[in-house]
Amino acid sequence: MAGSLSVDVFNSGYKPIPGAPGWDEGAPATWPATTSTLISGERDGLLVDALITRSEALRLARWVEGSGKRLRAVLVTHGHADHFFGAGPVLDAFPGAELLACDQQVVDEAARQATPQGMTNWRSWFPEQLPESPAVPALFGSGELDLEGRPVLFRSIGAADGALATIVHLPEQQTVCAGDIAYNNVHMWLWRSTPNSREAWLASVDALAALEPSRIITGHKDPDAPDDDASRVLDQSRRYIEDFSRTVARSGRPREVFDAMLARYPDFGNPYTLFLAASSQFPS
Repeated sequence: MAGSLSVDVFNSGYKPIPGAPGWDEGAPATWPATTSTLISGERDGLLVDALITRSEALRLARWVEGSGKRLRAVLVTHGHADHFFGAGPVLDAFPGAELLACDQQVVDEAARQATPQGMTNWRSWFPEQLPESPAVPALFGSGELDLEGRPVLFRSIGAADGALATIVHLPEQQTVCAGDIAYNNVHMWLWRSTPNSREAWLASVDALAALEPSRIITGHKDPDAPDDDASRVLDQSRRYIEDFSRTVARSGRPREVFDAMLARYPDFGNPYTLFLAASSQFPS
């Protein structure tokens, strides 16, 4: 009988980035704390997502090496750069590992992020911190991997924060690596969201809940979040999106949205995300 799988989480913490016009320069603008998850058997492992900057990618690679596991693949939940640009050092450390996505839309989105135009945009956020030529995930043709006799499901769920969302599901452990479908004590990326896109995101949250997980590891998680309890994380994410929609509907300018949401979620990490989301709802 194969042994049970273990699940360990690496958290990047928050990273300083340039603030947009109108941001209070007395507070640092930051990128949200981001996770990578190592799923391990006795010998082999799978990594879910791979961060973005060179420095944190090197830390991630050392962390995976320290596990003593042989890495088989890095699974990319969606095509946003902060979840796969950092894969290079991990793949260098484990030459046999593959960088994989389970949907062609994820592959295509990742490829767009790595174009010269996409790299110019990301370098404006992270100057002199990114790889020159990020690896792009290849399409994985099956929805299931076998890790030492235990099933690891890799499947699409639906829309989330501006890109198709996929998940890595460990049914025996009742655990889901949810990418950016849910957030954990971090302001959610609702930049340029619309009522329709927020409804689509809520449908993805519901699809995640239908799997009845007990643990959800989110792509963005505050380092001091109390736990990965699925019920709490799903309720929190659903409520945040709904509150944002209601607040935008009754507000006339970005500052009203920012102040109201900050008052409702004072302990959430990365208020700069909220600032950008609120600003995008009232284009000048």
